[in-house]
Amino acid sequence: MTQWEVVIGLEIHAQVTTQSKLFCSCSTQFGSTPNTQVCPVCTGMPGALPVLNRTVLDKAITLGLATHCTINEHNEFARKNYFYPDLPKGYQISQLDKPICSLGYLDVEVDGSTRRIGLTRIHMEEDAGKLVHQGSDNIKGATHSLVDLNRSSVPLVEIVSEPDIRSAKEAKAYMESMAQIVRWLGVCDGNLEEGSLRCDANISLRPKGTETLGTKTEVKNLNSFKSVERAILLEIERQTDILDEGGTIIQETRHYNEATNSTKSLRSKEEAHDYRYFPDPDLVPIAIDRAWVSRIEQTLPELPTARHKRYQTELGLSDYDAGKMTVDRETGDFFEATLSLGSSAKEIANWLNGDISAWLKEHSSTLAICKLTPAHLAEMLKELINGTISGKIAKQLVDDMLETGTHPSTLIKEKGLAQVNDTGAINQMIDIVLSENPKAVEDLKAGKVQTMGFIVGQVMRKSQGKANPDQVNKRLKELFSLS
Repeated sequence: MTQWEVVIGLEIHAQVTTQSKLFCSCSTQFGSTPNTQVCPVCTGMPGALPVLNRTVLDKAITLGLATHCTINEHNEFARKNYFYPDLPKGYQISQLDKPICSLGYLDVEVDGSTRRIGLTRIHMEEDAGKLVHQGSDNIKGATHSLVDLNRSSVPLVEIVSEPDIRSAKEAKAYMESMAQIVRWLGVCDGNLEEGSLRCDANISLRPKGTETLGTKTEVKNLNSFKSVERAILLEIERQTDILDEGGTIIQETRHYNEATNSTKSLRSKEEAHDYRYFPDPDLVPIAIDRAWVSRIEQTLPELPTARHKRYQTELGLSDYDAGKMTVDRETGDFFEATLSLGSSAKEIANWLNGDISAWLKEHSSTLAICKLTPAHLAEMLKELINGTISGKIAKQLVDDMLETGTHPSTLIKEKGLAQVNDTGAINQMIDIVLSENPKAVEDLKAGKVQTMGFIVGQVMRKSQGKANPDQVNKRLKELFSLS
């Protein structure tokens, strides 16, 4: 057992989902030709003045309310001064001592128990540009670097946690929960691969039973949930080895390499005074009254954690199904809409988790862009329960509805997919199958119940999936006196 307690705080940078940048009207579209989404404001041309994007402010307040923060009536932007080639103004517009949100929390589930992680602040800031290294995948070994300013002044909210996290597993769970919330609220698309959600981890160790924080290191380039956990585990191990040998931790910034699962030192860690923060003279302080906050508060949706619990307590869904139905907003809303049409919660969850999910994955699609509607799914489930169609036909209908958006009743009529419930027709098909399979008949006469599955399958094949399987099973049991 180690004598050290792990202390972790995360800084999450979420790119706010907007069509234009934080202080200008340039597009925020990802993947465009370098330096085509720029203007005098976001490239820092002399005399160009910033104008705040109101949508960013509203979304920051939305996130603050969802995470139980205080929305500060007075907040302002500051200049964070440092030099780097992808920072055209020579400073970043951010917030320091007067952020938009402060002192909130987020409850996360870890190993069946709830951990409350405090939030120090949520503040708005602009992103920097991007360096594109030539001749190497990273700066080491590059012959030269190019600057792409498309990302310059793209709006971010930085979510800074308290040092309340005590393990790499907790850090991963917190990151996943925060990603789910920003996606759910439409604050950020949460795309880690495109860099719209990024994380830095501050990690330190202290002797167990003490309150004084140890010297921390900051680990950057954590661009997946797995890398958050792996990088923190590496840093805990590194710091433990140093302290066990009587060494001293150096406050520094380290870079995580996912390919090699290793970290390396980048630079000594800066303090706030190193950036010479001061209020930005080009942006007036922001005054937020209670009416403004109330207006946004009234638009807050039911959050995923609350909906997850409701699905379990009111609808009787399992923890697994409730989690799947709240994995993202579009799934949750599709489920809700289908449920409102009278369908069974469990049946909806089964289809969304099963055939529908598989089809969407295979076709790289989503519920938002596929042609299936809640009304179509509800109608198909109704036809299935009523016995109009079989389970096999239902699977075929779901594929057709996802592909074409055609109403299930239309498909059933046009393709002749209605289930055969006519006793005479079913008995005739059973007789034909039995005459074609004398060995199976002998097995059934001998009481080999498992052979029934084979015969039922043959009848379903002969009927092209239309025969009512319950009637087929009932008839076979009658013929061979099987229970």
